[in-house]
Amino acid sequence: MPRKLSVFNSISLDGYFTDGTLDVSWAHSQDAEWQNFTKENASGSTAELIFGRKTYEMMAAFWPTPQAKQRMPVVAESMNRMRKNVVSHSLQKVDWENSRLVKGDLAAEVRRLKSEPGDGLLIMGSGEIVSQLTQAGLIDYYQLVIVPIVLGKGRALFEGVTGRPQLKLEKTRSFGNGNVVAWYSR
Repeated sequence: MPRKLSVFNSISLDGYFTDGTLDVSWAHSQDAEWQNFTKENASGSTAELIFGRKTYEMMAAFWPTPQAKQRMPVVAESMNRMRKNVVSHSLQKVDWENSRLVKGDLAAEVRRLKSEPGDGLLIMGSGEIVSQLTQAGLIDYYQLVIVPIVLGKGRALFEGVTGRPQLKLEKTRSFGNGNVVAWYSR
């Protein structure tokens, strides 16, 4: 049975996953309820991660650090332990623990990864990859965090997607900070 590919991403009310300067700090809440959810969400995961270059560089600059291990030890341990597939044509090497470089055709590489034995695959951030794999019909599940902020401009998560893929809402959960997590399946 093929492995399932999921997406976990935060989006603003107006549909952006980064603001106009490519900043994503607006998506990170520090309240206890939200922190517990992210810790629970990360701690049980055995999925392999898929990142684009920009997301990989941002994540690799934070999660292996003492600050990450002090602020969010459970999430940091999980992020560092998980296998990471980094999709990039410009990087020559990846140094973060359990990372490997993927340079071939994105859709073909993801089809190959999905056919391998193992647990699921998970994309975090990496909007260009999400758009391309949504267009190719390769993403099985979307876990979208809707953050109650209007950015006005930025990068849309599904930029360039045509054909209007239909998704089915599986469940939702709301939080005191105003975030709403929606789980969709293809």
